[in-house]
Amino acid sequence: MSRPLIAILRGITPADAAAMTEALLDAGIDRIEVPLNSPEPFDSIARMLDAAQGRGTIGAGTVLNPDDVLRLGQLGAGMVVSPDMNPRVIVATKQAGMLSYPGVMTPTEAFAALRNGADGLKLFPASLIGPAGLKAMAAVLPAETQTFAVGGAGPDNFAEWMAAGATGFGIGTALYTPGRSVADTAARARDLVAAFDGCA
Repeated sequence: MSRPLIAILRGITPADAAAMTEALLDAGIDRIEVPLNSPEPFDSIARMLDAAQGRGTIGAGTVLNPDDVLRLGQLGAGMVVSPDMNPRVIVATKQAGMLSYPGVMTPTEAFAALRNGADGLKLFPASLIGPAGLKAMAAVLPAETQTFAVGGAGPDNFAEWMAAGATGFGIGTALYTPGRSVADTAARARDLVAAFDGCA
């Protein structure tokens, strides 16, 4: 079962990439992003793709320009996540056959992202938008719009966000920080999955 949970592994190194991928997949999280401001992110993503063998969607976060999109496409990555709404990045992502999740904070950005072909919206920072903000936006967005709350969303408030219309979540430091062991991250991933399943 694929859950709309994206593991954000900011700061991961290539040495840990394969083992972390296996652990997350085994725990039930099959969407993994490596932010491009991590050490050697493209190397980590390549190793993750080898480890996953098509079992999940592996991609990059903090993608800010089309050149990086092109490089990700050449690696065989499956998704591009950004903190901002850059039409050039969205279009390049779709041309490369990848899923596009740009960051938005306002209805104007949300509609612009969708018009340019985004597959879903990264609500960022979710802590500032809040469930009430999402609920207001969801009232006017197309009913099928995928919305991922990122930055301030977690097991303690999954239910509140989902009641407001969130369809998924991106989880960063609550799941992984540099130096955290594979075992610790895997345990946190299992807890996240259980919390999400309990609300779904």
